[in-house]
Amino acid sequence: MIGASAEAAQRLTEKLDRLIGLTTIERDAIAALQFRIEYVPAHTYLVREGDTVTQCCIVINGYACRHKVERAGGRQIVAFYMAGDILNLQHILLSKADDNLQTTTKAMVGWIATERLRQLGREHPCIAKAFAIDVLIDASIFREWVLNIGRRDAKIRVAHMICEFIARRKTLDTLSSFSMTLPFTQEQIADATGLTAVHVNRMLRALTDEGAFAHQNGQLTISDWKKLQTIADFNPGYLHEAA
Repeated sequence: MIGASAEAAQRLTEKLDRLIGLTTIERDAIAALQFRIEYVPAHTYLVREGDTVTQCCIVINGYACRHKVERAGGRQIVAFYMAGDILNLQHILLSKADDNLQTTTKAMVGWIATERLRQLGREHPCIAKAFAIDVLIDASIFREWVLNIGRRDAKIRVAHMICEFIARRKTLDTLSSFSMTLPFTQEQIADATGLTAVHVNRMLRALTDEGAFAHQNGQLTISDWKKLQTIADFNPGYLHEAA
């Protein structure tokens, strides 16, 4: 059984290898990284808006989100993250946090100094390229979320968010029917889709009635993946097969 720091390095290796294909030398360089491991409860702030950030964070297990809070206290979730995701690569170059990073479930995360990642990028340009690609894929996902919230109706917003979560968890070409846990509360889905929790509940029931899936006690059972994609107007191209 590998140690937690080695597990963080392994998660990072798997992520970057999907993006560019790492050489043995690059894999060894990542394996040599030392992460500070933290076990955190749900709803823990990892970074707050306005912080000066000197460390990057990778999710080893569990889930997290990125969000902004407006003056009256309303929260807008702009991204969800899962195991293997690097939450804040932008802080390698931008030290001031302009949003919040917070766990949505209990999680294990690994921290590493931004300077150490800058050094890694200088020594291994292909790793620096992978970091850049990861940030660009995040931007692609942000654009899709703007479209989802700005132009799609409530039912499609919820269905699309669920499709994205499934797509990032599964190998799509092997899917037909399956079950999985949906780790987000209805309030979190609401804050990600610009709806209320009550409205999200109605949309989940509507999607269930249409046969898109069955949803009970946080368990999602998909009987027809293609049908759900059609309802959601979901095309996974914006994930670039690697998010």
